Amino acid sequence: MVARNSNALEGRSITITRVFKAPRSLVWKALTDPAHLQRWWGPNGFTTPLCEVDVRPGGALRVHMQGPDGTVYPMTGTYREVVEPKRLVALHTPEGFEVLTTITLDEQDGQTKLTLHAVVLKALPAAADSIDGMEQGWTESLDRLEELLKTA
Repeated sequence: MVARNSNALEGRSITITRVFKAPRSLVWKALTDPAHLQRWWGPNGFTTPLCEVDVRPGGALRVHMQGPDGTVYPMTGTYREVVEPKRLVALHTPEGFEVLTTITLDEQDGQTKLTLHAVVLKALPAAADSIDGMEQGWTESLDRLEELLKTA
């Protein structure tokens, strides 16, 4: 394994844009209702046994993702900005790093364009693998969200 300087990890970012065949109000609900979040949060093969959210500026977020091998990955966070049904900004703090995640929702002809931008603010070198997998993890999570929206 290559040793990495935490400074090389800080500032890394991803941007993902998806269009869902669902109204913005439904996508917003899927992003903010813990019963819905639990069904799609996390990469393929993961479950979310704990999902607590207080969707308001300053409100807390606590999620436990459980991998296929049974390992639990806890994450806490704080909502920084909530503009229903257009924009969510949250500071996510999984183990070893902090990520500022901004999600915007734009309605287009009954569909919803979701743009997710995540930037690493702080990171320990031990978080390198998690940060390297951030884009794949979000992509798989959004795939799962798309499947949920098809059944809603």
